[in-house]
Amino acid sequence: MQQPSTQKIALIGLSYILSLFIIFHLLIIAGVVPYQTVWGGRLTGYNQMLTFESISLLANLLMLAVVGIYAGVIKMVVSPNILKVAFWVMAGLFVLNTLGNFASTNEFEHLVFTPVTFLLALFCMRLAVGSMPVRQKAV
Repeated sequence: MQQPSTQKIALIGLSYILSLFIIFHLLIIAGVVPYQTVWGGRLTGYNQMLTFESISLLANLLMLAVVGIYAGVIKMVVSPNILKVAFWVMAGLFVLNTLGNFASTNEFEHLVFTPVTFLLALFCMRLAVGSMPVRQKAV
């Protein structure tokens, strides 16, 4: 039995975790999860939460689209260089997010999201340095 490549692990990991993040942000917007558990516990009110969570939701959807294009799930020809830059940008954002989570005053955010965003950064770096799947190479 062949072991999955680190590239495939990164793709699957990013897909699942980003999908879970999207659900999590929707639960925050819906009020199921208290918004005090995110953004370092520094959100001051409902309107600020809506703004921040809407931006987070859109960013996560965009990142999931990048992963989908890279994996060939979304049928769109994009230059491999553009995708590599996108993964480096995503890795940078996840590193910054990891630092923010590490400095969070919310213990849940600190303990749970710090390692998860660090893992996402590693996944993005792996895809940024890897070669594109043959089916995705631009013509």
